[in-house]
Formats: sequence, structure tokens, C-alpha cells
Amino acid sequence: MSTGLPDRTTRLVADIGGTNARFALIEAPGAAPSHIRVLACADFTGPEAAVHAYLAAEGVSTPCAAAFGIANPVTGDRVAMTNHHWAFSVDALRTTLGLDRLLLVNDFTALALSLPHLATVELEQVGDGEARPGQAIALLGAGTGLGISGLVPAGDTLVPLQGEGGHVSLPASTPREANLIALLAERYGHVSAERVLSGPGLVALHDALRRLDGLPARELDSATISARGLAGQCPVCTETLHLFCALLGTVAGDLALTLGARGGVFVGGGIVPRLGEFFARSAFRERFLAKGRFRSYLETIPTRVIRAPYAALTGAAHALDTPFAVGFDSRAPLCASTPPLA
Repeated sequence: MSTGLPDRTTRLVADIGGTNARFALIEAPGAAPSHIRVLACADFTGPEAAVHAYLAAEGVSTPCAAAFGIANPVTGDRVAMTNHHWAFSVDALRTTLGLDRLLLVNDFTALALSLPHLATVELEQVGDGEARPGQAIALLGAGTGLGISGLVPAGDTLVPLQGEGGHVSLPASTPREANLIALLAERYGHVSAERVLSGPGLVALHDALRRLDGLPARELDSATISARGLAGQCPVCTETLHLFCALLGTVAGDLALTLGARGGVFVGGGIVPRLGEFFARSAFRERFLAKGRFRSYLETIPTRVIRAPYAALTGAAHALDTPFAVGFDSRAPLCASTPPLA
């Protein structure tokens, strides 16, 4: 039960997405996240209310240090989420929660930091290739949005990337894809990779396919599109999933070439793991390889699906200890370092 006193041995970690916020405690150095609880973001006015609800539900006092991954750019103290209405100051949130330290990082930066700590059973390889130790690692994943990150070598360690690669322009590889992107551009202007490779993107892609083929509009959400597509109940839904996997492969291949990711390409997010064997049989790997003269280069790079649902929580904990500056680090006056775990 809560004592009302700050806990100087435990760390609070969170993975905040556009739909759900996942919370957990790290109770010892290197320990796996425990007391995991998933809360719907829509149920709370902001992260402060969600944190209080989590701590109350677990019956624990507020730790002194916390690290949150969030599905948003982290460029300073002020945060306004792209795919949700939460907006807040990191410094103010730390103060109101009574924390000595609150580190906020992009959710895919947190996920990238977890990659060296994942077990083999938490990964599913798609295609051939073998990772080379000490080389760059690429990461991408579709959920409410499209996250992109990675790890690049710096001496004897790997440095996490802090970018917004999900908002690069989406490329077309076939005439049909070019026509679809043109239709999406009429509606949205810029067609980013996230515009299609995300939950809302599945809806946008499905709608564009129906329009392109002169079919009447049908209002289906992403879960319904996925379910009908996997079951073969709707040809348009099935094509939507096939195109999603192919386009994700194109973007993954571009990322691998950009980073020189001979340490492997990892696919996270909430959508791909739910596709199961459909994804393994899809055009993802072939489109990943389809880069002309550099096909042989990419054939040596493994692509792996992350099957660990709470990996970003582990990564958030490691963000507190990374020797490199990541995200926005808010500390109480006179707090020079994270309280050590005992």
C-alpha cells in the first residue's frame, strides 16, 4: 500500500500512444517491467490524471524518477500530441507529480533502446539475413501513427535516433500505388508514409481503393478492415492489407539503406504483430529487397517483427541511464542525478 512518501528505489515508466498509455514499475536495476497496466488515453484529461489513476490502482507511492515514451516529437518542455488532445509542460508535470526527475522521450526512441535487450523468443524473423554486431539498427512500426527510429554505433555503444521519419513522403512503386497516392494527395495535400502506414492510414487506403475502382464508399474502421481482410471476406479489405505490407516494405528498405542498417531492421507497433502469417507471406520482404543494384546488399539484412508487447517500457527505463542526451530531461533544483536503485 502507498505510504505517501516518495519511493527512491523504484522507477515509473510509461509508453504513451495516441490511443493507450501503458504504465509499469522498474523495481531493481535491470529488472523487467512489473505492475503493467494499460489505460485508455481518452479516459483522462492529461498524463497527470492517468499517472495518479495508475498509482492509485497499484497502491504504490510516487517514485522519485520516471521516464515516459510518448508518440510525439519531443523538442522541448511543451508537448502537444499529434494524434491525441493531451498537451502539457514536462516541467510542470514533474512538479505536480512530485518527481525529482522526469525524462520524456519519443516512444520509438524508447523502443529502440529496448532492442539490445530483447530475447530471441520475442522476435520473429521474416526472410533471410544475419545481423552484424556493432552495426546500425533500423526500427519502424505502425500503430496510431508510424514511428521510426534506430540505433547507430558510436565507439563501443549505440546511440538512439530521435527523428520523425514517419512523416517522410510516401513513394509509389507501381502505377496503381501512384494513382492511389494521387487520390490521397487530393484530400490531404502531403501524403506521408504515416498517412497510409498506420491505423487511420488503413482507413484512408481502403477508402482510396474504393474510390479508385469506382465502388461506393463504405465506412469501416481499421479493426474491421483488418479482420475482413485477414478472413478473405472483402476483396478491397484484403488488397488494403496487401498494399499496407508492400508499402511498409518499401519504407523499411529505404530506412535500411539510409542508416546502413546491417545490424537488422525491426518492425514494431500494434498492427503488424496482429497480422501473423499474413505478414510473413506478404510482399513486405520482397519490397524491402526491391532496390535495384542494392538488392544483394539488403539480402544480408534480417527483418524481424517485435513480439514483445511492452518493449518500450524497458527502453524507457534504459533511457534514464543512457550516457547520451535523449528527449527532454526535467529535474528538480539541486537534483544532479537519478536517485540510485538499491
